[in-house]
Amino acid sequence: MNTTQNNNNGNGTGYPPLAQAWAEWQTSTDHNHLLEPDSHRLAFADPEFMTRRDTLGVRLQLELLKPDLALEAMGIENTLVVYGSARLVSREQALAQQEKARASGDAQAIGQAELAVRNARYYEDARTFARLIASCCQGLPSQRRLVICTGGGPGVMEAANRGAHDVGAPSIGLNIALPHEQSGNPYVTPALSFKFHYFALRKMHFMMRARALVAFPGGFGTLDELFEVLTLVQTNKVKPVPIILYGRDYWQAMLRLVDQLAAEGAISPGEQNLLEVVDTPEDACNRIRAFYRF
Repeated sequence: MNTTQNNNNGNGTGYPPLAQAWAEWQTSTDHNHLLEPDSHRLAFADPEFMTRRDTLGVRLQLELLKPDLALEAMGIENTLVVYGSARLVSREQALAQQEKARASGDAQAIGQAELAVRNARYYEDARTFARLIASCCQGLPSQRRLVICTGGGPGVMEAANRGAHDVGAPSIGLNIALPHEQSGNPYVTPALSFKFHYFALRKMHFMMRARALVAFPGGFGTLDELFEVLTLVQTNKVKPVPIILYGRDYWQAMLRLVDQLAAEGAISPGEQNLLEVVDTPEDACNRIRAFYRF
């Protein structure tokens, strides 16, 4: 039996029955019935049921499966993950902020704007780096091509997606639902813009296809993701991949910490060498090209 054909018959809407069931549930939300129990709903279209603690395993499986199937369908086998702060802005935005702050005469606003201008170079460098890598990979067969993958948000993430977009290359955004409003940046390839509820599943997707990672300056989130990658490589849970820190000045305090861990025997001798440090987009690109010989 042709399942697709069968699913499109019998409801008079042109939609498969399962999709129609979901559409009917969405219509009911207009009447403030979003989380009210209703035993008559289909299980998958019942939010009260799907958000129970008992169905956590199902939700985790779905968050794993949905992006995986989409990436497989588009033939994406390898990614280059770019981490970094969501707070950094482009040079153009930073200069506009500076002009506005100076006009206001607010000393605190002026200080913040001047910091934004200084740090805007990281946004521009992330954009340049992604553009270089995407350009180098465009002529490679799909099994060797590296696709830019970010957290899908603003800042460094936007810059890297934007760099790929500059040369017409696809890029991935793995966005996360947060209490404040957040959506994918406009440079992520629309069919590759995914949204997660669970940080754990999101981080798993970062690593499932990662063949290199570049960490630009960032905060707690960047550090969390960076140290998870280091732990996975250290414990042989994943194959060794280039792990690159961008900006020696920014990362020098963390590098001293890693050296201290080695000196105290908290990590094995030589494990501090899992990290490489670069200061230019070209150097970052060349390190990855040398590792994979393309």
